[in-house]
Amino acid sequence: MATTVTEERLRAGNRTVPVRRPDKELFGPGGVTKYELAAHYARVAPAMLRHLRGRPLAVQRFPEGIDAEGQGFYVKRRPTHAPAWVHSVVVTRGGSGATTDMLVCDDAATLVWLADQAAITLHPWLSKVPELRRPDRIILDLDPAGDDFDAARRAARDVREVLDGLGLAAFVMTTGSRGLHVVSPIRPELDTDQARDLAHVVAEITADRRPDDLTTHIRKNRRRGRLFIDYLRNSYAQLAVAPYSVRALPGAPVATPLSWDELDGLDSARAFTVRTLGARADDDPWRSMARHARSPRRAVERLSARG
Repeated sequence: MATTVTEERLRAGNRTVPVRRPDKELFGPGGVTKYELAAHYARVAPAMLRHLRGRPLAVQRFPEGIDAEGQGFYVKRRPTHAPAWVHSVVVTRGGSGATTDMLVCDDAATLVWLADQAAITLHPWLSKVPELRRPDRIILDLDPAGDDFDAARRAARDVREVLDGLGLAAFVMTTGSRGLHVVSPIRPELDTDQARDLAHVVAEITADRRPDDLTTHIRKNRRRGRLFIDYLRNSYAQLAVAPYSVRALPGAPVATPLSWDELDGLDSARAFTVRTLGARADDDPWRSMARHARSPRRAVERLSARG
């Protein structure tokens, strides 16, 4: 009779973290196990943590796997059972004045601990401590109708041209689901509302270039099959999937940063998975992102000058 392994231990940074029920298949029969998930996060930690440190974090947990109906749920508050070395930050929720002690992932050990909690997908804020109301990036989420990755690819290049015209840098990433994220690193000069307005204008300018193909309409019944350029993730306390995060979808696809030259070679936002990503994160295309942060105030001034 085969012996059931109840726990494995995984080295992550300067800690060794237990992974319980390591053989638990989180992605269906024959799919990625909890240990594979934890090993993925340990492997990509050096690249992933550049985009997680100091940021409030929400995670999607699936203790019984993605096929278990009703089992997936979000966790934002730091659990009381979390180890002392798992960090958190007190944040204000919207305009109510209420506060929440939210998770923060600052090291590889926390990534592995989260995997042990069956936290599959990680969603950080666009701002970090101490400037939680001053984001250091804006995101345009390119959400095609159906599974039209070609449309997402064309839209990503359109967004890049608009950002470049405003003096802002552009980085691209598969979402691991259907589309792409275009991310522009910015200096924390604007408050959240101003940054959202800037992202909104970028989205509108992009959509106006090809109105038959692109839209910023929030209501699906007004999109008429066009790709939706979602700028709403730039609002206060909104979330965006983290680079190298696993998605709770069959095959365990990974949200993967790309170089712009790689776009033509991909046919799906789910091109990379936990089992196929390999050593990509060792040569992270987003390694230099922080050095490309530019002034959003100057971008706004350029827009104002154009009327």
